[in-house]
Amino acid sequence: MEGIPTEALLIPIVGTIAGVIMIIAIVAIVFWYKARERELQAHERMRTLDMEHQRRMKELELEVEKVKARQQSEKVQI
Repeated sequence: MEGIPTEALLIPIVGTIAGVIMIIAIVAIVFWYKARERELQAHERMRTLDMEHQRRMKELELEVEKVKARQQSEKVQI
């Protein structure tokens, strides 16, 4: 390889390494995007479940208040 300059030998090697790094970067970006999307969906589901839980707790508190009021009115009538 006396006639081929060293720079000419480096071009295919650097090009191959750059191509592999680009492919790895693209796969990593797509994977990160999908993982982030799943994370956001999980947060949304948890927020929805928490809101439903809070609504049920308010309903139960109102029911308890009604029962207490009913018991108080029955005690007063007796």
